[in-house]
Amino acid sequence: MRRLFPVTDVTDATDDTAAREWSLAELAAAYAYPEPGPDGREPWLRANMVSTLDGAAQHDGRSQPISCPADMRIFGTLRALADVVVVGAQTVRQEGYRPSRAREEFAAAREAAGQGPAPAIAVVTASLDLDFSLPLFTSPLVPTLLLTGAGAAPDRVAAAERAGARVVTAGEGEAVDPARAVRALADLGHTRLLTEGGPRLLGQLVAAGVLDELCLTVSPMLTAGDAQRIAGGPSVTLPRRFALKSMLEEDGFLFTRYQRS
Repeated sequence: MRRLFPVTDVTDATDDTAAREWSLAELAAAYAYPEPGPDGREPWLRANMVSTLDGAAQHDGRSQPISCPADMRIFGTLRALADVVVVGAQTVRQEGYRPSRAREEFAAAREAAGQGPAPAIAVVTASLDLDFSLPLFTSPLVPTLLLTGAGAAPDRVAAAERAGARVVTAGEGEAVDPARAVRALADLGHTRLLTEGGPRLLGQLVAAGVLDELCLTVSPMLTAGDAQRIAGGPSVTLPRRFALKSMLEEDGFLFTRYQRS
């Protein structure tokens, strides 16, 4: 793996990073969350997505076919840095989401950062139409969170709680308010937020103006077809401008990191 951006005036001829796989510690340093400010740590929401050259976020309904081993290493690192992983209910159903797991390589760093052994999974769902017999609910290392509206069906709320999930109200009616969801997670102590989509959820976060950072893998593939983009749903009045913070490359895949400008 090699760093393409930011560039430096002087390149160390002894640097071997371009010729080898980066360690997890190096990836963690490259993707570190912002340091806390004088008033403590504020919530920071980053998204991690993958897209082909022609804009497809999935192939046959899943992101794995357009990914690669380096992308999966970064995927695991971003999870290991996060307090909570926010995901849409449709993505949970399509991708067969499982609970996050503790990773020995990150155990000391998470403990030093005051984090639990693994990030919680927070599912954004208006209907709570989920299979509560899945491992995401029956065997998580930390309880799964369900972000829903105040008008969610009481029987589904009760079913979720019987399954061991924690239901968090983050909106009026049935809909989830993205800004309220971010604040509700921060109130639970989850300030290092990561979302893995899907496209509908990411579109809602973009439209609400709550996304701070986008980690986008550009896959050197073409799929054609009518696959979704990384973000869908409502449009914004004016395009949101983000600034490029870093770019890594391996085997033709580009690993970019953009932050709100």
